Amino acid sequence: MTTIPGPFLCTLPVTAVVSYFLGCFNGAVIVSKYILRDDIRNHGSGNAGLTNFYRTFGGPLTAAVILCDVLKAVLAVFFGVLAAKYFMDVEMDDAALIVLSKYWAALFCLLGHMFPCMFHFKGGKGILSGGAVAFMIDWRIALVVWGGFLVLAVLTKYVSLGSVWAGASFPFASWFCYPDQPLVIALAFLTGALVLWQHRANIHRLLTGTENKFSLHKKKG
Repeated sequence: MTTIPGPFLCTLPVTAVVSYFLGCFNGAVIVSKYILRDDIRNHGSGNAGLTNFYRTFGGPLTAAVILCDVLKAVLAVFFGVLAAKYFMDVEMDDAALIVLSKYWAALFCLLGHMFPCMFHFKGGKGILSGGAVAFMIDWRIALVVWGGFLVLAVLTKYVSLGSVWAGASFPFASWFCYPDQPLVIALAFLTGALVLWQHRANIHRLLTGTENKFSLHKKKG
C-alpha cells in the first residue's frame, strides 16, 4: 500500500474544488442555453449530454459540445498531476501518488459534470468526460472502456448499453491495472457507481425493451 505524505493530502481539497468547477462547464448546457437559446434539458430525455444534444439539435455545434466536455476532463486530470508533482513537492517517480491524484481529479470532474452548481445541479451522465479521463489515467483502461462501448453501441444501436459497460468496466479495469492501490480501486468503484446511477433509467428501459436506439439522423421537430 502506498504511504500518503502529509503535503500530498493538502493538495486533495484544491484538486477537488478545481476539478469540480471544471466539470461544471457542461458543453451541452452551455451551447444550447447560451448559443442556441434553447436549453437542452427541456428536450428529449432532459439529459444534458451529447446523445440528447445530437438527437435534438444535431449540426456542427455538436463538435463544440464534444470539445468542451473532453477538454475540461483533460484539464482536470492534468491539474491533479501538476498539484501532485509541483505544489507540494511530490516526486514524479512516485507513480502511485500521481495515479491516485488522477483518479481523485476524475471523480470530482464527473461530479461537476453530473451535478453542476451553476446549472441547478442538472447535468449529464458522464460518459464523454469519463471516457476522456480514462485516456488521461491509463491507455489500457481506456481501451477496455472505449472498446466495449463502441462494440456494444455499434452492434446494438443502444448508446446506453455501451455507457453501462463503460461505467461497470472502469473499476474492474482499474483493479486489474492497479491491484496494489486500494484507494485508487475505491475511487474507481465510486466513479463507476456514479455513472451507473446516472443511467438507472436507461438500465430499466433496456431491461423492459423500451430504450430508444441511436440514429445518426436527428429527430425532426
